[in-house]
Amino acid sequence: MRAWIDGALLADAGAPAVPVSDHGLTVGDGVFEAVKIVDGLPFALDRHLERLQRSAQGLGLPAVDEAAVRRGITAVLDGQDLPLGRLRITVTGGPAPLGSGRGDAGPTLIVVADAMTPWPDTTTVATVPWPRNERGALAGLKTTSYAENVVALARAREHGATEAVFANLAGHLCEGTGSNVFYVVDGELRTPTLASGCLAGVTRALILEWYGGREVDEPIEVVHEASEVFLASTTRDAQAVSRWDDRELEAPGPVTTAVREMWIRREKELLGW
Repeated sequence: MRAWIDGALLADAGAPAVPVSDHGLTVGDGVFEAVKIVDGLPFALDRHLERLQRSAQGLGLPAVDEAAVRRGITAVLDGQDLPLGRLRITVTGGPAPLGSGRGDAGPTLIVVADAMTPWPDTTTVATVPWPRNERGALAGLKTTSYAENVVALARAREHGATEAVFANLAGHLCEGTGSNVFYVVDGELRTPTLASGCLAGVTRALILEWYGGREVDEPIEVVHEASEVFLASTTRDAQAVSRWDDRELEAPGPVTTAVREMWIRREKELLGW
C-alpha cells in the first residue's frame, strides 16, 4: 500500500498521518471514491472525479482540487506494479473542534493505492431490515459515513452472504452497501432509479450505456420474480448472485453472462488495449 496526504507521499503508509481532530475521523465528515486500477491505469477516472465533486458539493465541502488529486494519484502509482488494484481518494472536512461544527482549517485530501484481489464470479446476498432514507441529506452521496453499511454487512455475513441489500422508505429495492443491484424479469434487465436513493454508481452507468436496461422503482419483493440478479460496483464489475436470502438463482444467467462479456470488451477499449 502507498499513501499520499495533502501533497506528501508517506514513507510508511501505516503510520499515523491525520490529526485526532480531523472531522472525517471524529464525525465521518468526508467523501470518497474507489477507482479500479487495471495494469497500472485508473479505470474511468474522470467519471469518478466528477462524482467526487458532486458528493463534496452535496456535503457542503469546498470544491475538490482535481489537479492535487491527480498529483496524488501519480505519486502513489509511480513505480508500482499493480495488475489489479484500487485507488481510494478521500476528502474530509479537515481539522475541526470536537462536535458536528466544521473548523476553518480546510479539507484533508488523501490518496491511497493498494493491490486488490478479484471477487469470485458469483456471490450471495441477504436482505436487511433497515431502510435507506431516499429523502435524507446524504441520499445518493458517496460519503465516509458508513456505519450503517458496517452493521448491515455484518448481518449479511452472519447469513453467509457477502453483501447486504436495502429497500428504501417506500419499500422499493434500493442498493447494497457498496453495490448497485440489477435483476432480470421476463427477459428485461432492470435496476432501481437514482430517485430510490441509491448511489449513482460508475459501473451502473456504464452498464446502462453499453448494454442497456430499464431504470424502474419496484417493491423489493420483485426479486422473487427475477430469473437473474447481479451486483455492479467498481471492484465487482458485474458479479452474479447465486442466492438471495433463501432463494437460489441461476448464476450467471444468460443476461448476466452477456453483460460480463460486454464489460470485458468495453473495458479494454476504454483503457486503449
